[in-house]
Amino acid sequence: MTKQAQDPPETSEPTLKSLRTKMTKSDEKKKLKDIEISVPLVYGNIAYWLGKKASEYQSHKWTVYVRGATNEDISVVIKKVVFQLHSSFNNPTRVIEEPPFEVSESGWGEFEIAITLHFHSDVCDKPLSLYHHLKLYPEDESGPLTMKKPVVVEHYDEIVFPDPCESFLARVQNHPALTFPRLPSGYNLPAPMQVDDNGKKKRGDTKDHSLGQWFTSFSEADELLQLAAARQQVQAHIAKLRRQISLLEGQNQTIKTGSDP
Repeated sequence: MTKQAQDPPETSEPTLKSLRTKMTKSDEKKKLKDIEISVPLVYGNIAYWLGKKASEYQSHKWTVYVRGATNEDISVVIKKVVFQLHSSFNNPTRVIEEPPFEVSESGWGEFEIAITLHFHSDVCDKPLSLYHHLKLYPEDESGPLTMKKPVVVEHYDEIVFPDPCESFLARVQNHPALTFPRLPSGYNLPAPMQVDDNGKKKRGDTKDHSLGQWFTSFSEADELLQLAAARQQVQAHIAKLRRQISLLEGQNQTIKTGSDP
């Protein structure tokens, strides 16, 4: 039996998303044509079973979050994140205005969480809604629950900002949380904006996050390694099939030769 909250939240149905979600800005500020800025990010949840401390209505503690795909500070683009929890929670609308953009709670039911990203004024004037189904229980529900390894469900996406305004590009250029394509020939970047840094500003990245050991790595290097490993497995499987086919063909030829008068 699937464990779910009795009353599902009244939110829109989740939509299928591509790995590149394009956002646009409608103001009249000077825009830079044929340039795109993308922000790779990850959203999902990590859930721990409470073991002996678990009760009927408090079986898991969990954290739902939005983070940079490489754990860099995404607050350079995202101003705040709104998490819409199930209506049974106290204050189900959680507004997080500084990183880390996350909510931690405890409970027993799985439900859909609406995650709304709000951007800085020079980035985009429209929010972006994501939908994540909170996962508490492992896929193999027949196996025993364990406190040693949490359930981790993460999704990767890239938010793409085409034709950004100059002030946005000047503010975020060279920031490690963002990716920039090759600029058009002859184009000169605007001068970087000076940012006050008195050494007291709170770090916004998630590199030293307490749950970081369970984060999925989505770097390009890791993807290339995974593709190379998969290719080796496919090639090994093909070679094995070829040997089996060759062996079968040899056996058929032997049988055919033996049956000739």
